[in-house]
Amino acid sequence: MTTTALELIAQALYFILPAYCANALPVILGGGLPMDFGRNFIDGKPLFGSHKTFRGFFSGLLIGTFVGIVQSNVPIFQPPPILLGFVLSLGGLTGDLIHSFVKRRLSFPPGASFPVADQMDFVVGALFFSLLIFPPSPLIALIILIVTPPIHLLTNYVAYRLGMKKEPF
Repeated sequence: MTTTALELIAQALYFILPAYCANALPVILGGGLPMDFGRNFIDGKPLFGSHKTFRGFFSGLLIGTFVGIVQSNVPIFQPPPILLGFVLSLGGLTGDLIHSFVKRRLSFPPGASFPVADQMDFVVGALFFSLLIFPPSPLIALIILIVTPPIHLLTNYVAYRLGMKKEPF
């Protein structure tokens, strides 16, 4: 039985869904104490910036883990292990933190656009962390890398139009 392109895309989205949710929820539930405690790095610039908060990080981690638990109990495609949602979420959020660290080093203010990297940081982190317990096939990983930028741009634009984000990117 051959798998259609749409089935492969659906499998890819199903696999990465915990990281997508973990990346999106801090936009809604973020705020509060910054993860860098407002401190600067040795270069005098903020470590991560004011947009990276403990509430956002842990709410993202919780929702991504919850999505993974649901997926492991209601498998639509190959059942992922129960820890995959946690690992994908942690990887996605860590990738986003690393990206923020790099943006601060390059003097980008919080929320400033950094095309491509803005759309890929969390996915690269999630895929990297997934290698620890349940790596996707190369084809599924490639599909995730291809479909994420337009999905990310669209969801950010919708969040902007709904007043949930200050920037449409």
